[in-house]
Amino acid sequence: MRLVNTLRERTSAQRRVLRVGSQATLSRNFQIGYLQPLLGRDDVEIVIRSGALGDLLQSLEAHRLDVVLANISPPRDAATPWVSHTIAEQPVSLIGTPERVGSGSTFEELLSRQPLVLPTIDSSIRFGIDALFDRLHIRPRIAAEVDDMAMIRLLAREGTGLAIVPPIVVKDELESGKLLEVDQFPQMSETFYAVTLRRRFPNPLLRELTRDSS
Repeated sequence: MRLVNTLRERTSAQRRVLRVGSQATLSRNFQIGYLQPLLGRDDVEIVIRSGALGDLLQSLEAHRLDVVLANISPPRDAATPWVSHTIAEQPVSLIGTPERVGSGSTFEELLSRQPLVLPTIDSSIRFGIDALFDRLHIRPRIAAEVDDMAMIRLLAREGTGLAIVPPIVVKDELESGKLLEVDQFPQMSETFYAVTLRRRFPNPLLRELTRDSS
C-alpha cells in the first residue's frame, strides 16, 4: 500500500500544469491545433477556461492563468504590460454548403445574392469585410451576425447562409465535403495571439508551444 501511494505521489509530482484562458468566441479547431504538442502527454495536465477577454486578462494578471488565447491583441500600458505573441494568421474565406454555393456564380455574385453569416462588428475582421462591400457597391443580405465561431460553423452547416470565416473553423466539414470554400478574401486575415505577462518564472510549457508555433 505504501509503495502504491509513493508511486502516485511521484506521478503527481512529475505532472506539470498549464492553465489556459481562451476567448469564448475563438475557434475550437484553432485551440486544439495550438495545444496539440502537449495533448496526450502523461506529464502534462492542461486546464482550459473560456470567457470574455477582459475577465481572462484579469485572471492572467492575478496569476490564475499562464496564457490567454485570443484574436485581439490587448493594448499595452505601464500598468499591464501584456506580451502578445502572434502564433497564427489565417486567411478568411467565403464558405457554404454545395447547395448554397451552386455552380457558375462568381465570388461577387454570391456575395450580392446569397444570405450571409457574418462576424459581429467588434470582430477583428469585420472592418475589412465592410470595407470590401463598400468598394464593390454591395448591399449584403445579412442572415445572421454572430460573435461565436462555433455558432457560425453550425449556421453554415445548416445552410442558413454563406459564412465569412477562417477555413480552420470548418476544417472537418471542408474535408468531408459538407461545406465548400468558394474563395479567399484578398488581403484579409485573422490573427491569433497567445497573451502573457512578463514574469520572472514563466511556465516552461509555454516555451514549448511558442517554439512549435513559430
